[in-house]
Amino acid sequence: MNTLLGFITWNVNPVAFSLGSIEVRWYGILLATGFVLAYVTLQKIFKTENLSQKLLDRFAIWTIVWCIVGLRLGHFLFYEPEYLIHHPLQVFLPIDENWKFIGYQGLASHGAAIAILLVLWLYNHRYHINVLWVLDRIVIVVALGGAFIRLGNLFNSEIYGVETSLPWGFVFERNHETVAKHPTQLYESLSYFIIFGVSLWYYLHKKGQFKTGTIFGWWLVALFGARFLIEFVKTNGVIEGSILLKGQWLSIPFILGGLVIAWLAHKEKLSQGAFPNGEKRPAKEDPKKK
Repeated sequence: MNTLLGFITWNVNPVAFSLGSIEVRWYGILLATGFVLAYVTLQKIFKTENLSQKLLDRFAIWTIVWCIVGLRLGHFLFYEPEYLIHHPLQVFLPIDENWKFIGYQGLASHGAAIAILLVLWLYNHRYHINVLWVLDRIVIVVALGGAFIRLGNLFNSEIYGVETSLPWGFVFERNHETVAKHPTQLYESLSYFIIFGVSLWYYLHKKGQFKTGTIFGWWLVALFGARFLIEFVKTNGVIEGSILLKGQWLSIPFILGGLVIAWLAHKEKLSQGAFPNGEKRPAKEDPKKK
């Protein structure tokens, strides 16, 4: 990476290193790092709340799997449905006809949000745990994971914005670009890191004792509000006859929903606590028990 006429030329190899014929990419490293840090953070939260490790592990596995599915499937459902129809295998296994990796060029946070809500619905059905209570905690680490995913997109030289004359514009030489473009991956990543930091600070400051729905409601407003603003400098998803991009239309329901949840939380109109209906709390398992 270097600067050219005040801009940043970006020509970083997306492959970090190779092990024989296996390529280890920066995207995969960053994705794994995000999930590991998210798991460690959530582990501390569950420990603070006196919930079992087994409960966390089951939730983490299903959330990671369906989050990835939602990210990919959401992109192609919302932005490239014709590609999903003609190349369904390449949606989840991004390789060409010669079995060469072609990259994950397309991840939709809207799809991941829907997938996580479905997982939580199933989680509630199995353990009778308050979904909003869980969301207040899980979204903290979702923002962290999203920040690392967008950094991975930067190393893949994908999902960037329109032309810019700003000094922090990136010239993505690997894609044969000759003019600077908005590094929207960095805009989103920075936004998600800030949302993660503020959410975690609020949780720790309140020591987990706050009105259920507060973090989740304002998290929706902040994250999809950031997405809404960043879409102005993106190139994809233009709807003919509309002043807004598709990503912005998809963000509006989440923003409005977040405002409603935050208001209901403020008015204490939502069920409070992890097990508001008096179900047996799955506390930490006794290590002496087999």
